[in-house]
Amino acid sequence: MAERRKVDYDVHRDVLHEEQWTVSTNRSTTLPLSLRGCNGPRLKKCFKTSLPVVSWLPRYPFRENALGDLISGISVGIMQLPQGMAYALLASVPAVYGLYSSFYPVLIYFFFGTSKHISVVSTYAVMSVMIGGVTERLAPDSDFFNNVTGINASLRDAERVKVAAAVTFMSGIFQVLLGLVQFGFVVTYLSEPLVRGYTTGAAIHVIVSQLKYTFGINPTRFSGPLALIYTILEICSLLPETNIGTLVVSAVAIVCLILAKELNTYLAKWLPVPIPVELIAIIIATVISWQVDLNARYGVDVVGQIPSGLQPPAVPDISLLSQVIGDAFAISVVGYGLAISLGRIFALKYGYKVDSNQELIALGLSNAVGGFFQCFAISCSMSRSMVQVSTGGRSQVAGAISAVVILIITLWIGQLFEELPKSVLAAIIYVNLQGIMRQFTDIPALWKSNRIDMVIWVATFILTVLLNPDLGLAASIAFALLTVIFRTQLPTYSLLGQIPETDIYRPLNSYEETGIDITKLLARKQKLEAKRKRIEEKQLKKDKKEAKKQAKANGNVQQADVEETEMKSVAVVDIEPDRDPSLPRAIVLDLSPVNFLDTVGVKTLKNIKKDYGEAGIEVVLSGCQLGVIHNLETGGFFNEKITKCCVFSSFTMLFCTVSEVRDLTATHF
Repeated sequence: MAERRKVDYDVHRDVLHEEQWTVSTNRSTTLPLSLRGCNGPRLKKCFKTSLPVVSWLPRYPFRENALGDLISGISVGIMQLPQGMAYALLASVPAVYGLYSSFYPVLIYFFFGTSKHISVVSTYAVMSVMIGGVTERLAPDSDFFNNVTGINASLRDAERVKVAAAVTFMSGIFQVLLGLVQFGFVVTYLSEPLVRGYTTGAAIHVIVSQLKYTFGINPTRFSGPLALIYTILEICSLLPETNIGTLVVSAVAIVCLILAKELNTYLAKWLPVPIPVELIAIIIATVISWQVDLNARYGVDVVGQIPSGLQPPAVPDISLLSQVIGDAFAISVVGYGLAISLGRIFALKYGYKVDSNQELIALGLSNAVGGFFQCFAISCSMSRSMVQVSTGGRSQVAGAISAVVILIITLWIGQLFEELPKSVLAAIIYVNLQGIMRQFTDIPALWKSNRIDMVIWVATFILTVLLNPDLGLAASIAFALLTVIFRTQLPTYSLLGQIPETDIYRPLNSYEETGIDITKLLARKQKLEAKRKRIEEKQLKKDKKEAKKQAKANGNVQQADVEETEMKSVAVVDIEPDRDPSLPRAIVLDLSPVNFLDTVGVKTLKNIKKDYGEAGIEVVLSGCQLGVIHNLETGGFFNEKITKCCVFSSFTMLFCTVSEVRDLTATHF
């Protein structure tokens, strides 16, 4: 290996502290450009930002994108038919409402969304199960039970549709308001370990909620903390009542779907578009159910009546809004977090920008409008987004085409699936959760890379399972924020020293040139100093005793007493010895990572400056942002003794350009 050459270089730069920098640069105090009023070009730009479709659609490259978007839209639309019906069961509403929810919101997102590749649909497992928890809590079976006729399913479903529409509308309002106040940064608090742990925990809720369709039983739905545990115990107690026909249909459907999906994956390299495995499965299952009459002969629960056409718009039930505020906020945050995370991944891969605040507004409008058409809240789906990309989708046009496909199905085809067993839809949900369940492999990977992230993942999973998705999300975010607080309150710091013949400073405890342990050396020095003082005190007592003895021997006892009294009353003042070379001549606090200082922080820095100043050690600040300097000014840090001359714009400027301080050590926070 060739020896690395050492290149000599010299940096010449004026060293400016904050007081000189303010004067020399004539820092502006005027309003930013965004607050200087509106004009024609700015209004036009604002309009295009608020309605992105008017910006990109006129420039749509028809020849390059049209065919890919067409194939992609049809593929996603076909895929959406079975999944829309399946996930409607998670939301505890009739299957047809899953199709409605795949039409109206997707069409609204086409006009207002900024992501070209994500497949925005209402049928996402986590969102659906959160909505299902609300609908079953506010419209439980017990409210519609009659001793004579049993449960009035039509009235129950109508009420649950109202609840789903209300919570969807409210979540949309939350998202629009958050987007208008530029609150898109909220997603930064949803770290990847938190999101993946949360979706895995929510997947457990999804699986448990579908067990009743797999075994053909009707367990009581519990709500509140530990509801999942109670539900599992209830299901176990009802297992002797399992409908064998339903269980057989479910088992066969699961096995066939898994094998078909594996075959689909194997043939993916040779196929232009994936085989619509789920569509084929529900067609076959519907035909078999119709021919064998599974519902009448074996008691297998089927989808039931599917009305053709679209529902007229209706104002959400205002009386329900106050009861779903907490659930709506949780749904709005989760839906946005999932959509923006996936949207940013595709935007980074394909080289365009996703506006986080506009995405909030787009999702919010989709949900708010969807609430008027009895839809339930939308987010994005990883599986359908991957299908959209892999089949050639390049823009939001693919989503619009998939909505048209759903419209055609809703108008003319949907009612053909009335004999479809619900256990087949549950099987589709189980198989589609494979990807989420594989996230358990995150735990050993995070153990090796970042154990705090692993703790966040595990804690989020446990909290979500035990407290339900809504409370679990709030508790998980609070736990993640606590880890941040603890880490910021326990910062790492170290003494820095200069590497010889360079302008590089590194921690002394990591780059110990002499091999001497500074801590042990200082401890030994303190012991020697204490020993020296003890010896001096003994010698002083001995000298006093000898002097007194000598004075008595000379017969001058009175004079000896006077001298002793004078020695007791006279204070001995030690002359300050030479400066200890082990002490630093200055301490530099690098504040470049600090975004703001509160009053406690300003007071702490002021005390540090005062205490070390009394010890003869200069304290200077470097890397201060304008906001931090403003906090120092308003917090009373600067005065006649402490001026801006102790503040430097950068750590590098201070150490790389001032020859007088090259041998200083610094405390680096």
